[in-house]
Order: sequence, then structure tokens, then C-alpha cells
Amino acid sequence: MTVLELSNPAAPARRPVNDPSRVDYAVIANMVRAGARVLDIGCGDGALLDLLARSKNVRGRGLELSQAGVNACVARGLAVIQGDADRDLADFPDDSFDYVILSDTIQQVRHPRRVLGELMRIGARAIVSFPNFGHWRVRWLLATRGRMPDTPALPSRWCDTENLHLCTVRDFAELAAEMGYRIERAMPIARGHAGAPFAKTIWRANWFAEEAVFLLARA
Repeated sequence: MTVLELSNPAAPARRPVNDPSRVDYAVIANMVRAGARVLDIGCGDGALLDLLARSKNVRGRGLELSQAGVNACVARGLAVIQGDADRDLADFPDDSFDYVILSDTIQQVRHPRRVLGELMRIGARAIVSFPNFGHWRVRWLLATRGRMPDTPALPSRWCDTENLHLCTVRDFAELAAEMGYRIERAMPIARGHAGAPFAKTIWRANWFAEEAVFLLARA
């Protein structure tokens, strides 16, 4: 596994697990069965892994880019290694985990299609959460202001954001289908609350979900 030396290690980007804006953590925890083998990619300070260990007794591992994040995870007693999702997932064996989680990270990787394929190779199931660029407020801001939106789910200015590949709920659902994966469950999040599953009603979530969480399985 490649270990990256960062000249200016930033603090972990993930918000703390008790932050009300991280409703996706609770949604993800509800999708994971007790005692499962879990790999959290881009695990930040380890808040999600810690939650899963405490609430679901999972056998968790993490992969995190920043040294600050790795240090925070180690301080929590979590098994985490430093690495890059775009380059280092090939080092994991096939079917080595029950769930592979990519929380609020797929829009930050350089090769989303490749990373998603690696997730589904490594794990029996993948859980992916991301901000929805198709939300009505995003569309409204683009239409009325002609500028990139600033919303709770997308708080950074376009020149400061780490996001490289923003997508909509429909975009991600179509990519999963194109790659031959089945949507077992999908949950919208808006205004700090999770809504009803929408696996068969993508259009509504595409307009009204600020964030979305997908549970994918191989077809």
C-alpha cells in the first residue's frame, strides 16, 4: 500500500459524527448489518467507523489520504492506513469486505467510475453518499444568479472546493445501472432529515434530495 507524504497535512474534512448535517452517517449505519466486515474509504477522522463499531460491532478498517485524518483515527483506536482511493484500492483482494463505504467522497476522486468498480470488487456491497447537484435550490441559484451555488450540502466556493465530479441523483443511478450494479436501497436527505427510500422514484429525489445515500449490490 502506497503511503503518501503530505507537505501540509490538512485537518480531516469530514464533519464530526454528532454534527446534525451528517445525517448520512445514521442512514449508513442503518444499512450495515451487525458484525459485518467494513472498509471506510476516505474515512476522515474516523467518526463513521467509530459509530459503526459502537452501534453495529463491525470489524472496521479505513483508508484515509490525510496524515491528520490517520492520526485522528489511530487516536480513536481504529485500524486505518494512509492511501489514495484513486490509486491504492487495487491492493485490496476481491471480496475482502461485506461493505465498502464511500461517504461524501466520490465527487472528490479523479476517476469515479474506476473507484466505484473497485468498491464493488472489494466488497459484496457498496454504500455511497454524495451531495445532489440536481437539488431544486442548486438549479434555482444557477438559473437566477448564473453562478455556482452555495448551499448547506455544497458550502465551498467553486474555487475552494475539493469537489471534482459533482453529479445528480439521476447521474449516479444511471452510472450504477450502466456498470451492472443493482440499487438495493436509496435514501434522500434534506434539511437534516432522511426521507423515504426512492430506489424506484429517482425523479423526486433528483429534485428534492440535498444529499443521497445508495446501497449497491452486484446484479
